[in-house]
Amino acid sequence: MKSMKNQYLDQLQEKLYAAVISDILDSIGLRNQSLPAHIRPLDPDMVVCGYAKTVQVADVSREPVQAYKKQIEVLDSIQPGEIFVGDVGGSERSAFFGELMSAATKVAGGRGAVIDGLCRDVKKIKEMGFPVFVKGSRPMDSYARNEVIDYNVTINIGDVLIQPGDLIFGDIDGVVVVPKEVEEEVIAKAFEKVNGENMVRDEILKGMKVSEAFEKFGIL
Repeated sequence: MKSMKNQYLDQLQEKLYAAVISDILDSIGLRNQSLPAHIRPLDPDMVVCGYAKTVQVADVSREPVQAYKKQIEVLDSIQPGEIFVGDVGGSERSAFFGELMSAATKVAGGRGAVIDGLCRDVKKIKEMGFPVFVKGSRPMDSYARNEVIDYNVTINIGDVLIQPGDLIFGDIDGVVVVPKEVEEEVIAKAFEKVNGENMVRDEILKGMKVSEAFEKFGIL
């Protein structure tokens, strides 16, 4: 049986979309909450919705004393409802994320991954049905190229600051970050706007002029 948290996240994932959440963030003065456009889903139908498990990653050029130490710590600490959010700084030195990390995150109850960097094992991840949003792919392993240096800390992807526990929502349009302090307000207003947009769309499809629809509903 799913927890209340996952039922809530499932509802958001089913009913909402990145653009409407972005519009609501704009309306309350948070106009810089969308991650860079190069972060794309591996499959166009993938949707990711959950809470940020923030991970700071750095380029390295030496072999570590203990291989994958903090990377393993992160994966072992994933909680249900979380999304692995990796600030790799857009690095293309390696495929930081892959099939085994996807499997570990999924089995722990994680709901996806958002990586400002590269991944590999794309075919296997797609077969797993695990939502992964990345800059691109490359076959090279991260060992002695990219390394986790910290997690559960404030990270920065593009111009967006992400705190542990912020709500992450991504679809084919891109990824938005909802600060936890405004989540309740943003989600409530997003549902209201979705209902309004549905009415406007239906009226336009019935033949109503856009000007008439905007005058009546105030939505475009």
